[in-house]
Amino acid sequence: MIVDDEPPARRNLRALIKHDADIELVKECGNGKEAVSQIRALNPDLIFLDVQMPELDGFEVLAQLSGHPLPVIIFVTAYDQYALRAFEVSALDYLLKPFSDDRFRKALTQAKQQIEQQDASELGRKLLTLMGTHQPDAPRYLTRLMVKTTGRVIFLKVEELDWIEAYDYYVRLHTGGKAHLLRQTMNELELALDPNQFARIHRSTIVNLDRVKELHPHFTGESLVILEDGTELKITRGRREALEQKLNTGSRK
Repeated sequence: MIVDDEPPARRNLRALIKHDADIELVKECGNGKEAVSQIRALNPDLIFLDVQMPELDGFEVLAQLSGHPLPVIIFVTAYDQYALRAFEVSALDYLLKPFSDDRFRKALTQAKQQIEQQDASELGRKLLTLMGTHQPDAPRYLTRLMVKTTGRVIFLKVEELDWIEAYDYYVRLHTGGKAHLLRQTMNELELALDPNQFARIHRSTIVNLDRVKELHPHFTGESLVILEDGTELKITRGRREALEQKLNTGSRK
């Protein structure tokens, strides 16, 4: 399903979708209210969803569908400031207009893989329910972050982050010896990250637990967290015990 208030944008997506024999376009919607109605009626597997639309924007469409099984969502928009929020609502991808055919095909391939996984997962849940052992879904956390750099938009897997630091009105993401800026507060980002993989060790620092190699005492009374690449980060006294508990293999998922 395509949901976009701009006819040229819908035509472009329609033309790209026609090149994939596995995908059937079941409906095009020009506004959010129509989208809510048609999603409930048709239960599509995949939606290409615009953000800024009259009456209901893309996020409001998803809010209206609370309690309804959500399809795979790929946001398609000309605005990059909604990227983090998009992934917070578990969107699969975020296509920033204008995008190339290759970028679209990559997103579509990921969507098809996700749909296949969901179908398998749904079958597994049904079997577990029949056996009386169904478990509630775990909370969803960010798996990727979108950042802009030198005129490009790149996606970072959160599992590849080494550590994160506050930087004025941004956060600086450190990964593989490189650093990227993201316009987001530390508090907001901390809530969006899996606490079993990341820990706040200082008011200005978040660390990937898989990168922690050692803990050393420091002459100030604080301690140092030593990462695998040799980076040294200060940890406050009050946060050291919590970090040690998380690093204990028995407390990690």
